[in-house]
Amino acid sequence: METKTRMDIAASIMASTSPRSAVDLEIVVPAYNEADRIARTLYKTVEFLEEQSWSARVVVVDNGSCDDTVSVVRRLSREKASVVPITLIGCGQPGKGAAVRRGILSGTSTYTGFFDADMATPVETLQVAMSHLQRGAAAVIASRHCPGSTFVRHQTAGRRLGGMAFRALTRQMVHQVHDTQCGFKFFDRRSVNQALVQCRSTGFAFDVELLHRLQREGGQIVEVPVAWTDSPSSTFRPVRDGVASFSAILHMYKG
Repeated sequence: METKTRMDIAASIMASTSPRSAVDLEIVVPAYNEADRIARTLYKTVEFLEEQSWSARVVVVDNGSCDDTVSVVRRLSREKASVVPITLIGCGQPGKGAAVRRGILSGTSTYTGFFDADMATPVETLQVAMSHLQRGAAAVIASRHCPGSTFVRHQTAGRRLGGMAFRALTRQMVHQVHDTQCGFKFFDRRSVNQALVQCRSTGFAFDVELLHRLQREGGQIVEVPVAWTDSPSSTFRPVRDGVASFSAILHMYKG
């Protein structure tokens, strides 16, 4: 019953989606049961975007939530309609990668990208990202492990060990990148669309495949150090999602 309800909600959102007007930057926020924190994320994001010289839109992609995520986003969309547009679309296919892919490919902005609803990376990082993109970078990604980065709140020991193993496994797929998994990535539209249409991963290994395809097409990836805060309410499940991510990377090597 829950699966049917989630699919019906996603279908309803997608059916009501209209074409989006052109802006300089679209920020995709994948959301699955984010009712408790999505309002704070959107308020902070819109407040920041109001002060920038470039036009922007926030696109929340509901990934089959069964809480009040949809109603919260719709309310804020009405409140902020005259400031910075907030658009809600649905994604019936489960997985963060699927939600990000739908959000990006459904837009037309000059630059686009995504960050997680937990705002573990400060929204102000967008200023650095846009400056690199405007100078020709194909992708700008936040990094928790490149020189200059810091941790405001650390992950648990288990997640840190899992992350070290994952980075070792992906080192040959994405060259000279310290951190493929930080949930803050922004792109030149033409470069990312070309890579995205080839991506097959829908889960947490999606980031690796996307960056791998960007590099293979000759795109420049710029890593920027950030002060990162781990969220105890992260939707990442170390056992189930971790095993699935490792399996997906191994499959990429075989392919």
